Amino acid sequence: MTIKDLEYKAASIRQQVLEMVVSANKGHIGGAFSCADILVALYYGGILRYRVDDPKWESRDRFIMSKGHSGIALYAILADLGFFSASVLGTFGKNETILGGHPDRNIPGIEADTGSLGHGLGIAAGMALAAKLDKKDYLTVVLLGDGECYEGSIWEAALFAGHHRLNNLIVIVDRNCQCATDFTESCSGQEPFADKWQSFNWDVKEVNGHSFEELRDAFSTVMRNDPTKPLAIVAHTIKGKGVSFMERIIEWHHSIPKGEQLATAREEIGKGH
Repeated sequence: MTIKDLEYKAASIRQQVLEMVVSANKGHIGGAFSCADILVALYYGGILRYRVDDPKWESRDRFIMSKGHSGIALYAILADLGFFSASVLGTFGKNETILGGHPDRNIPGIEADTGSLGHGLGIAAGMALAAKLDKKDYLTVVLLGDGECYEGSIWEAALFAGHHRLNNLIVIVDRNCQCATDFTESCSGQEPFADKWQSFNWDVKEVNGHSFEELRDAFSTVMRNDPTKPLAIVAHTIKGKGVSFMERIIEWHHSIPKGEQLATAREEIGKGH
């Protein structure tokens, strides 16, 4: 896809997320919007290797959505690609749906149950080490939230991955500088954030998480070169990206737009679609 195609696709995914959240009257819209471009880059930008008709294909790249509360954006992508019917999206958050608030392995295309924050990197590091032991060439990619990086288990796994030089492992941190109830630098400052990863023996790249050019360039470190360390991509993003009244506003971690707000959100997202 061209950059324009990717931008159009990202707007389409945000539009689908908005309608799912409104229909279910629940969902973490702010974080889903902040990571939508990252997910689109992974699945439509020629980065992840997968087969829609064979979700358990042995040579597939493994993707772990560790910030599982934003899984609604991944659901929209998996349905769009054909892992399951788009009609299932309308059941999100409702009785007897397969699409709960957090991803699980009952959903085609999902590698691990996530959403209990802090677990995804440990799972991903295990997968990456297994690939090396089995002499397999698949990548393992994990998306973390920056608020999630308050969990000690993240840094235990980072230490493990750096020690074992898991150069087939990529972490992307959705660095929107917000957690559920505050800004990260107000509740417990994380800076210098990139330096922390580097000190754990990781290669680090900082990018604009809404720039498809920068995201593609960052992934080339692993895809086209011969790295000796795991890669951490610190993707600077905006929580609520794409809707002016949601951007960087704490309450939009999981609020639901209604009335005039909903009309405005539809209009603003539609401008990119």
